[in-house]
Amino acid sequence: MNQQKANIQQIIRKEFPKITTEADLLQLLNRINSELHKEFFAAKDKKVPPIKLATLKYYKNYKVSGAKRYKTFTIKKKSGKDRFINAPAKGLKLIQQCLNEILQTYYQINDNACGFIPDRSIVYGAKLHTDKPYVLNIDLKDFFDTITFPRVKKVLALPPFNLTGSKEPVAYIITSLCCHPKAVAKVDENGEKITEIKQVLPQGAPTSPILTNIVCRNLDRHLAGLAKRFKANYSRYADDITFSAHKNIFQQDSVFMLELKRIIEDEQGLTINPEKTRVQSKRQRQEVTGLVVNKKVNVPQRYVKQLRLWIHYWEKFDIEKAQHFFLQQYITQRGNVKSHKSHIENVIGGKLDYMRMVVGESNPAYKKLRRRLDNLIQIEEHKKSTSAPQQTSSYKQKQCAKTNKEYIADGNGIQSLSSEQLPFTHKDDLEVLLDGLINDLSKENQSL
Repeated sequence: MNQQKANIQQIIRKEFPKITTEADLLQLLNRINSELHKEFFAAKDKKVPPIKLATLKYYKNYKVSGAKRYKTFTIKKKSGKDRFINAPAKGLKLIQQCLNEILQTYYQINDNACGFIPDRSIVYGAKLHTDKPYVLNIDLKDFFDTITFPRVKKVLALPPFNLTGSKEPVAYIITSLCCHPKAVAKVDENGEKITEIKQVLPQGAPTSPILTNIVCRNLDRHLAGLAKRFKANYSRYADDITFSAHKNIFQQDSVFMLELKRIIEDEQGLTINPEKTRVQSKRQRQEVTGLVVNKKVNVPQRYVKQLRLWIHYWEKFDIEKAQHFFLQQYITQRGNVKSHKSHIENVIGGKLDYMRMVVGESNPAYKKLRRRLDNLIQIEEHKKSTSAPQQTSSYKQKQCAKTNKEYIADGNGIQSLSSEQLPFTHKDDLEVLLDGLINDLSKENQSL
């Protein structure tokens, strides 16, 4: 823990128990805000601007601030569907960042929660399930929409927050700042689908991740007890729940599965998504939060092949053309506006950093890809320093000499390559292409 974090937590532990009014809460928020941003403003020879009471009142009342609280955009899920993200307005985000420090200070970490906790990552959770004969993955349907205003306010009334009695108005204010109205789908008594306006945790607010962990404390405790009873391992990353065991206790209608459903749905009021519930045996590729865990924690092969392909574009063509080909793929994958501004060097570098976190710096595949990227960056820096016109590489000339025509596969089959399409003439390209085609066929078969 760095000194800034230690100072903030010391202030919170001293002052938060004394809070009884909105003015008390604002005073603490401003002390946290000052600690978070004092170095930034000191460098500009300025004081940290305080959060005003009018700002707090404005954002706590959604009927007043309304649509100005959040800006909504979408990103692509793995399934291809859109995930809606709510980015808070600048003033609200600042308040939520300070509230997040309070929530983080008092959150009691358990061994099974892996997401949104300092010094933990998806690797932490995946390691619990390596080299196991059976792995069960469960997804909680519409997870953030099920964390409603009453549930958040209720956990703030419990230890260690204890916002009850004369402190209850503070719990109401904090909950109001962290929740936002949304039309939530539900099934009525007649089995018909209807929508209902509820205040829920918005995906994108700084406070939402830690509040899901706080609300799910009982869920984690009961599921950990269930895992212990059946000699299994359990972990949860937000709405992704994983169990692993040496025996197949995950058969439909088994004692384990019935008890699991009772805890999640009947006791906790959450919903299991049957479409994303799957059991993976040792003979299959076992994945936990996107990482392969059959023998050890690793990134999927397709992740590595995608990196090899993008690096190959850069080696084969100049940086401008490689960027063009890269963006065609990346925008399709990500599906949001910011992707248009993404640069191939930054994205490859970020993905390699992620790969290093998962497999370690000594991994041969990582080291090879990192060397190739570093070499390309050095070449580009040399070009810029000498201001020499870019020449067609001998590698590109050799590739052009080997083939007279290039092809691409799309939804209409194998097509001749146009000047604006992506070329598939290399082993990396073909592997990624075939993986994609197999994945598409698999999805089509599942929908039949």
